[in-house]
Amino acid sequence: MPEMEALPRALRRPWRRPNPAHIQRNILEEQVELWWFREPRKSLLCYCLSVGLILGCGLGGVGLLSSTTSPAGEWRLGAGTALCLLSLAVLLKQLLSSAVQDMNCVRSWRRIELLKSGGLSDVLVVLLTGLALLICGLVLLHLALASGFSRAQPHHNDMFLSGVVLLVLGGVTVLAVAGYYLSATLLRRQTSRQRLQGRAPRVFTISGQMRERQQETTSSMANLI
Repeated sequence: MPEMEALPRALRRPWRRPNPAHIQRNILEEQVELWWFREPRKSLLCYCLSVGLILGCGLGGVGLLSSTTSPAGEWRLGAGTALCLLSLAVLLKQLLSSAVQDMNCVRSWRRIELLKSGGLSDVLVVLLTGLALLICGLVLLHLALASGFSRAQPHHNDMFLSGVVLLVLGGVTVLAVAGYYLSATLLRRQTSRQRLQGRAPRVFTISGQMRERQQETTSSMANLI
């Protein structure tokens, strides 16, 4: 529209009193240190889930490793080692995120979204942990079913029970990650729609005011003629 381009910016948008809360929010958003703490509910949820995985896998692995002296303790050694490694992997991710945050060496919004609690790295680590638990559970179940059950060999029953527990925990973890990802995607789309709907009335209001001003100018020119 040539009329809109010819007018100065002061006439293009209606004058509004500055909102102190909006100004304060913009100032806070410019601080890179605060980018790590956006969406605190999501960060707290993922952090608690990571701590639960660390404690669960760590205690389970230590419990299996402490019983390797029993008969047929090879599977306990393998499963316990796998659980301890998974616990260390999740713990390493949390320590890495905390170290990068404390050093303040990352000042990119995309990288912070990737590394912070509740970011993409947390989702990937928890998903891989859940898949690893599923694989360990399936392997133990396969070994227990292949060897059969008997009262003379109670460690087969322990193997079967451990496989079921790992399978259930892995399935719950994978389903939790899938539900979290779907809910976050839906919430992001809903927020973007609300922003677009909030911007639309402003455009129509500005155009309506411009039309009213053009009509007033046209009527005044006609009266002068």
